[in-house]
Amino acid sequence: MFVAGIDIGSAATKAVLLNQTEIVASHIIETGPRSRATAEEAMKGILEKSGLNSGDPGYIVATGYGRINVPSANEIITEIACHAKGVNAVFPKARTILDMGGQDCKAIRIDHKGRHVAFVMNDKCAAGTGRFLDIMAQMLKVPLSEIGPLSMEAREDIKISSVCGVFARSEVARHLRRGVSKADILGGLHASVADRVYGILKRVGIEEDFVISGGIGKNIGVVRRVEAKVGLPAYISDEPQLIGALGAACFARERVSQG
Repeated sequence: MFVAGIDIGSAATKAVLLNQTEIVASHIIETGPRSRATAEEAMKGILEKSGLNSGDPGYIVATGYGRINVPSANEIITEIACHAKGVNAVFPKARTILDMGGQDCKAIRIDHKGRHVAFVMNDKCAAGTGRFLDIMAQMLKVPLSEIGPLSMEAREDIKISSVCGVFARSEVARHLRRGVSKADILGGLHASVADRVYGILKRVGIEEDFVISGGIGKNIGVVRRVEAKVGLPAYISDEPQLIGALGAACFARERVSQG
């Protein structure tokens, strides 16, 4: 028995193929302008890695920003439910999730069965998201993969007071003109992101164990500052971007087992 989950996010599309006990294959690609073609490419990726044919997955669940554009999906489920299910599969004791994606951030509280009992989403402004950090990385001419480690070299976190991405750019430009180091500016930007997501975490209530998922989970600068705010170590899977797709695949496996 094989099942699949596809998570079409604003920045990246993720696919996971499961059998009855484990992940057989996974694939991550950039989400292009055509979600349907991206979904097909993601499915093709996991099938090629596993040596299976297109008809082999017995059930496919789609989630994420572009979930309605997956032609092969048997069912679509919200990303809130899928992230809760995915985290529960990896960290069964987890009760609080911070999912930081390309376009939004979600704080989710779950029960022992991986069902979400409360959530708050920041989706009205780019600040606090992967897109915000991507824009700032381009402005500072630092590769996105390097901004987290570089922010940890800051001697002081320069205050970035604007919660709006547009006005934050003006602040960064002003600091650059004053000769402030990129490390210190990035320290301030990462601290600003941590402040923002901590606010939505407090609204759902922070319980142990605490998990960070999504692409920003790979950014050590954000992770360490969020941990300091929360006062708890964050559990992060080997590939935090796959959590939503994994949850979707877990739902698919449940559907098959239920007949």
